[in-house]
Amino acid sequence: MNSDTLHNINMIAETARDFAEKNIRPYIMEWDESQTFPVELFHQLGEMGFMGIVIPEEYGGSGLGYHEYVAILDEISQVDPSIGLSVAAHNSLCTNHIYEFGNEVQRHKWLPQLASGKVIGAWGLTEHNTGSDSGGMSTTAVKDGDDWILNGAKNFITHAISGDIAVVMTRTGEKGARNNSTAFVLEKGMPGFSSGKKENKLGMRASETAELIFDNVRVPDANRLGEVGEGFKQAMKILDGGRISIAALSLGTARGAYKAALKYSLERQQFGRPINQFQAINFMLADMATEIDAAELLIQRASNLKNAKRPMTKEGAMAKLYASEACVRIANNAVQVFGGYGYTKDFPVEKFYRDSKLCTIGEGTSEIQRLVIGREISK
Repeated sequence: MNSDTLHNINMIAETARDFAEKNIRPYIMEWDESQTFPVELFHQLGEMGFMGIVIPEEYGGSGLGYHEYVAILDEISQVDPSIGLSVAAHNSLCTNHIYEFGNEVQRHKWLPQLASGKVIGAWGLTEHNTGSDSGGMSTTAVKDGDDWILNGAKNFITHAISGDIAVVMTRTGEKGARNNSTAFVLEKGMPGFSSGKKENKLGMRASETAELIFDNVRVPDANRLGEVGEGFKQAMKILDGGRISIAALSLGTARGAYKAALKYSLERQQFGRPINQFQAINFMLADMATEIDAAELLIQRASNLKNAKRPMTKEGAMAKLYASEACVRIANNAVQVFGGYGYTKDFPVEKFYRDSKLCTIGEGTSEIQRLVIGREISK
């Protein structure tokens, strides 16, 4: 990476940092405790160019690469991981799926709206009975003339209520058969398309999570993304890039927790000196700093491959696995550094602790990442 590229990334990171400090930090706990999804904030993020980060400018996006994308997510997530999660889901799942697999008509129809932040995107793969086993989905699409009729439901869907556009994976073949899934774009207002129960979550509470429900939804064939039967393959490719997103979210969450713990350790006095000077605390902070740097290097490697359009299934899974597991350890230790104060809502680390766990679950659990890595190294 040359000096000009690094300079641009640093400038973009600084812009994201300033935006987060001004527009997110004052409202963190208010949004968390009320589980408010701040829709207007995402319109502002769109104006900043943060809702179509890797989408080319011809479709209304910012035309940036994955290093810039990671820098933006890192900075936002250091302030509030739940906002980072929603930015990641909008960019890498819904918006990127349409960019990667939509035709030119579809790209020009939906991408400018999504990249501007005027509309918010959702992405539906997970169902009540198919979490990691996404090939066994029950949501069906049946051809009816020039349309498809969708029935079923998706759950744990980010932006299921506030989202305006959703990319949804459906089953168009027999359950368990190969090439049995097809992706469609659905728009809010289609008859029979609705949202269900909003989840009451441990963390990431300002990021909206709910059901998507399909009751005889008539979808034009023009809304089909790619060929019939390719939906699952498309979803797996999208999740490859999505792993960089969750790794970046993990990195920012970990860094936010670490910075809070480091600052507190330098200010908190016990036995006549800052607790940072006690080896038990100092070593804990040293481990945090090392794990953050290691996670960042794994993410940079995956981003390099993604920018070069080279295979990065293994590297993306490694980055996601390591960064998310490190994030949970770092958030846990940050609470420990704070002691009793870390267990109260007057200090920031309890929220990082609650938010961190999602990173080892969302967009493929740690166990699924190990499965992916194991398959790749055994080829």
